[in-house]
Amino acid sequence: MKSASMTLDRDYIVGRIDPRIYGSFIEHLGRAVYGGIYEPGHPEADEQGFRRDVLKLVRALGVPVVRYPGGNFVSGFNWEDSVGPADRRPRRLDLAWFTTETNAVGLHEFYDWAKKADTEVMYAVNLGTRGPENARDIVEYANHPGGSKFSDMRIANGSKDPLGIKLWCLGNEMDGPWQMGHKTACEYGRIANESAKMMKWVDPTIECVACGSSAYDMPTFGDWEYQMLSECYDNIDYVSLHRYYGNPTNDTPGFLARSMDLDGFIKSVVSICDAVKGKKHSKKTLNLSFDEWNVWYHSSEQDKEIWKREKWGPALPLLEDIYNFEDALLAGSMLITFLRNADRVKIACLAQLVNVIAPIMTRNGGGCWAQTIYWPFMHASKYGRGTALMALVNTPVYDCADYEGVPLIDATATLGDDGGVTVFCVNRDMTEDFRLDIDLRAFGDLKFKEHILLHHDDTKAVNTEANPMNVSPVAGPGGKVEAGRAQVSVPALSWNVLRFEKI
Repeated sequence: MKSASMTLDRDYIVGRIDPRIYGSFIEHLGRAVYGGIYEPGHPEADEQGFRRDVLKLVRALGVPVVRYPGGNFVSGFNWEDSVGPADRRPRRLDLAWFTTETNAVGLHEFYDWAKKADTEVMYAVNLGTRGPENARDIVEYANHPGGSKFSDMRIANGSKDPLGIKLWCLGNEMDGPWQMGHKTACEYGRIANESAKMMKWVDPTIECVACGSSAYDMPTFGDWEYQMLSECYDNIDYVSLHRYYGNPTNDTPGFLARSMDLDGFIKSVVSICDAVKGKKHSKKTLNLSFDEWNVWYHSSEQDKEIWKREKWGPALPLLEDIYNFEDALLAGSMLITFLRNADRVKIACLAQLVNVIAPIMTRNGGGCWAQTIYWPFMHASKYGRGTALMALVNTPVYDCADYEGVPLIDATATLGDDGGVTVFCVNRDMTEDFRLDIDLRAFGDLKFKEHILLHHDDTKAVNTEANPMNVSPVAGPGGKVEAGRAQVSVPALSWNVLRFEKI
């Protein structure tokens, strides 16, 4: 058995974990809304048409915030289309996904769903085909108490009290040529600045997220952040990052190393934010909103065929990636990476939540089930609260096509407010178990509480409606704690949650 070690100390911390690091995303795309969270007539539908079985799985994730309504969709979206009597709302062609949007579910309905899901709304405004005036108007509609045009419109639409939406995205992926209303960095920075300024004049309590690069490998990456932030740094609170990974060449070791790219992306954006802070002699430190992240590649060819057959249909089954076991391992390493950078990553949104590149799948008229990636996300959200610790991990490494020195044991730890310690660990070794020695002496008397293990002998194993627990957590082999030192067995190719509690 190979060995690795982890040293922890309560005085060596990364920072306080913002619960919003476990956020998610619902876009008006595919079956995320229609057939996902909303399906009137389904046996599990409530009085508003929301599926109770889906709500149950969402609540179990403990998602504190959900980004809505896009995504690429928002760059051509008129928010006014989504309010008022549902039978009077217009049907619109969505040029982002070449479908037809019915607007049957709009702002008020989604707000009601969010309350049922025990989450908050992170609302995105259209800065593609629209601008600062429209952004100001929707803040007035959602958050102003009354006595003005748009707040009185909200009241007339049945919501006397303000919705109180506190987190706002200033457009989506405006650096991307695929985006409706694509802009240069300076163009977008100016519009984002004016939008944030006017939105905060309406409601000074809100926070705003400006669009960073859509990916680390965008040709404009770096220049985009620096120029954009030079225009809007003073009026925004976060800059966004988006990143997706795939494994088209079926290289599992190389695929599992992709979180190293994620860490590099985060650190590069942090350095640019701090460069602009220095340039402006600002006292404000800008933090990050990683508001789109996941594995995404399984459904690409399928989607091309769907568009050939059914272009402009409503709620087409797009981006329905079926996730396997190795996808869950990478998702776990991505969550570990966010925790390692919790001092600057304050918001992160798993994209998306239901059906569309999602941890939860449904069948129209049928059941719903958790995909493989559901489990690491749930474990991190449930147990990865409190303070992120600066873990010193000594582990063997490996090289792959794109990276050198990839740790075979990818691990970090958190300190809970109750004094307990949780270790999250991915064993990337394809064949060998590890003995992981953990130095916990700085935390007083702890005992081993639980070892949660996610493992499958087949890296391509998936969950289905017929076999929803094929890849699911079990009790791990565990270990022992003696004199403040833990020794735990970590199986080959596995996701592990090691929980230690105060005696």
